[in-house]
Amino acid sequence: MNSRIETKCIHEGYKPKQGEPRQLPVYQSTTFKYDTSDYMGKLFDLEAEGYFYTRLQNPTNDAVAAKICAMEGGVAAMLTSSGQAANFYAIFNICEAGDHFIASSSIYGGTYNLFGVSMAKMGIECTFVDQTLSEEELAKYFKPNTKAVFAETITNPTVTILDIEKFARLAHSHGVPLIIDNTFATPVNCRPFEWGADIVTHSTTKYMDGQGVSVGGCIVDSGNFDWMANAEKFPGLTTPDESYHGITYAEKFGKGAYITKATAQLMRDFGSIQSPQNAFYLNLGLETLPVRVERHCSNALKVAQFLKNNDKIAWVHYADLEGDEYNSLAKKYMPNGTCGVLAFAVKGDRATANKFMDSLKFISIVTHVADAKSCLLHPASHTHRQLTDEQLREAGVAPDLIRLSVGIENADDIIEDIRQALSLI
Repeated sequence: MNSRIETKCIHEGYKPKQGEPRQLPVYQSTTFKYDTSDYMGKLFDLEAEGYFYTRLQNPTNDAVAAKICAMEGGVAAMLTSSGQAANFYAIFNICEAGDHFIASSSIYGGTYNLFGVSMAKMGIECTFVDQTLSEEELAKYFKPNTKAVFAETITNPTVTILDIEKFARLAHSHGVPLIIDNTFATPVNCRPFEWGADIVTHSTTKYMDGQGVSVGGCIVDSGNFDWMANAEKFPGLTTPDESYHGITYAEKFGKGAYITKATAQLMRDFGSIQSPQNAFYLNLGLETLPVRVERHCSNALKVAQFLKNNDKIAWVHYADLEGDEYNSLAKKYMPNGTCGVLAFAVKGDRATANKFMDSLKFISIVTHVADAKSCLLHPASHTHRQLTDEQLREAGVAPDLIRLSVGIENADDIIEDIRQALSLI
């Protein structure tokens, strides 16, 4: 049965047999017991399936990863300890010292730093590009050692929409995969594989968890990228791995090669596993994801319309608004809505923005985003406060930008809280 997303969110990943728990159990164990040394040896040789140490895999985690995989329409997935770990693994699984990849300059600041600073120290070069450039202009940034292209479906915090098909064509014409962070849209509103993406990542900490209780990440592989057809670019997948007795992942595991390598190599060596307890919390969040996403989007649209018509607001960016510059892309890729996050600015300076935020009653000032409670952040005063206004603009973040994550409270109450705070500036 090819069920719809609402049903997948509840029933995929874990299917209890007769007499088994209806809810996904938490396998809170570091290790697993076997009767023979020979079978344990087969596990270490990747010749048999099973669990031996939670640092690599755990039944609770694998069930939740399988659910997210089904939601995205992929062939294999793995959970990680955070969204940052997911993005690092996604790139490092196919890049090594001396390699190069391309990323949109509009991505989340933490990811920007990961790619531009930390991975540069590992000898992996990242070129950041303006995602609004034409295909011809973007093609100039590819090099012989380029191994991937990375972008976000909906950018954080600028909430712009990626032209997925354009980037997929670019990546594939140069023989590399397109990796997309789909955190804000979630598979409820956008499934990037249907538009040509090859690998998807998530910070499950956000909408997927939805309650702000568990940090986590996920990587999903579509199985569509042909590693062997581009074998010279990806030796890690297409040549023998001596740390696993000469296994060639693309030959032995086919469409499961990418995730198998990420698990067998990267999770083995770096250990960024999501705890089974956090995976359990994540699974609870996934069950209600479609209901919450619909409410987030409807609330955000009402708030965006209110802000757009308020004379104390300088500008509003929300792609679901008619007239927004990204509205056509939003209708193409996310016809049922984008997300609950929007960007706007109050008229005035940083002090004015701070006065507005300090005057809010239940909308809270937090670094988090995309959960049930409405919250907001002023990057220039918080996450990017070390940057000058000029540096902020170079990073694609307007100095006056306020990122508002609209929750699932009553929309009229959210608007009233904003209204009373605006009245005080």
